[in-house]
Order: sequence, then C-alpha cells, then structure tokens
Amino acid sequence: MDQSPLAARWTPAPFLLGSGALHLAAAAAVAIRPHWWPYALEAVLANHALLAAAGLWPRSTWLGSNWTRLPLAVAQKSCVALTIDDGPEPLVTPRVLDLLDEYGAKATFFGIGERVEQYPQLAREILHRGHALENHSHRHLHYFSLLGPRRMRQEIHRAQQAIGTITGQRPLFFRAPAGLRNPWLDPILSRLGLQLASWTRRGFDSVNSDVDSVFDRLARGLQAGDIFLLHDGHAARTRAGVPVIFAVLPRLLAALSAAGLKSITLREALA
Repeated sequence: MDQSPLAARWTPAPFLLGSGALHLAAAAAVAIRPHWWPYALEAVLANHALLAAAGLWPRSTWLGSNWTRLPLAVAQKSCVALTIDDGPEPLVTPRVLDLLDEYGAKATFFGIGERVEQYPQLAREILHRGHALENHSHRHLHYFSLLGPRRMRQEIHRAQQAIGTITGQRPLFFRAPAGLRNPWLDPILSRLGLQLASWTRRGFDSVNSDVDSVFDRLARGLQAGDIFLLHDGHAARTRAGVPVIFAVLPRLLAALSAAGLKSITLREALA
C-alpha cells in the first residue's frame, strides 16, 4: 500500500550523519577518558539544539530533502507553484477554484486527511479542475513535530490512504503542519514515497487580516521557481468577514501574469 514512484531506500542527510558520528565520538571519549564527560555532554547538547533549530526552520534542508523552490530546469521555463493549505473548506475552496480557473492557473492543495474524508466531493473537484491534492497530515496536530516515529507515520499514512482512496490519486508530496518537523520525518517520507515541500514565500494569510500586507509579502520581487503558500482552510478574515485569500489571490495571479510567470502543480514540476 505504501509504494509510490518516489519510494526509495532512505539515505540520511549529511547533518544527520554528522550528528550520529558526534554521539558515537562523545560516547567513545567518555569511555576512554571518563573525566571528559562535561565536554562530551556539552557537544551532544549543542548538537540537539541544532537539530531542534533545524526542525523549527520550515525551509531547512538539514534534516533531509525539502523543496523550497521549484527545480532549476522548471524555473527556467518561467514557472512558479501556488500551494494552498489546510482544506478542503466548503466555504472557501470552491471560490478559490473559480479564481484559479479565471486566470488559467494550476495549484497544489495540501489537504488535511480528516477534512478530505469530511468533504470527499470537494476533494475530488480539486483534481477534476486540474489541480493536485497532496498530504498535509491527517489531523494537522499543532504538536506534530513532537511526535515519535510511530505516531508521526500514522498521521501521514492515514492521510495518504484517505486522499488516495477518495480521489483515486495517492499524494506524492507532504507538507508538515506549520512546516515544523523532527529527524524522524525524513525516513518516514522516504518509505512512503513522499517528497517534503515547504515554500519560498508565505503571506501569513491564516493569521494576518491585512490584505495589502499579505499581498506584499507574496508578490515583492517575484521570481521564477517561487513556491507560494496560501490557505483555504483556517483562512483569516478581513474586517468585512471575507477570507483574505479571496482578495489576495486575484491580485497575485494578475501579478504573476504581468511578470510572464505560469503557475503549475508540484506534480508537474516533478515530472
């Protein structure tokens, strides 16, 4: 059930290999020179602090492969990727799909597994409109990055099964809730055939109700290869009660068009 075109034997990132080597060296040093234990402990604690920092930095590649931009060959074709998180949301997603259609743009939706189960027809509509629906965990737990390997795998695998069963297309990409993770994630994604994807630009449209501020964060200095993060689920509202994405997305799509940039799905970039 877990096989996908991206499934591969896990190869630890250089930083993780170095961390393992440091732990072995610290243990050996203490075994040979017991009075060195304070220095060994300091080194191990410093390493753990770096591991934690890497997990708290969504665009970090220290813990494993992570798409923060589109591959160079795709960027050279003047392509970008719009990614939309936390749905599907029946009060927001349909309008977002209509806006994308108006501009002929394609997007990657990172869906929450239990919401896909709750709104299966809307999940299928995303694919029917030519977009992609990828894995954003099953419940979008705020403490996802604190989970151990077994529970983390369950969260990802349940969403993988839900999305694949309901839409007929298994996800190829994963985005961690809030982008936060730990060293357990990379080997799990490798076994499940998933590529981690973060972003180049985010507007914080799940917490920021200022449309101009969100747009400026997303659109300033547009470049080919950018990956944009917006939200249909958990979308912030303007003072008028309108989801921020409704106001930001048309402006961003117009800016991309004016810059000669085309929005494609992450799956298209992978191909």
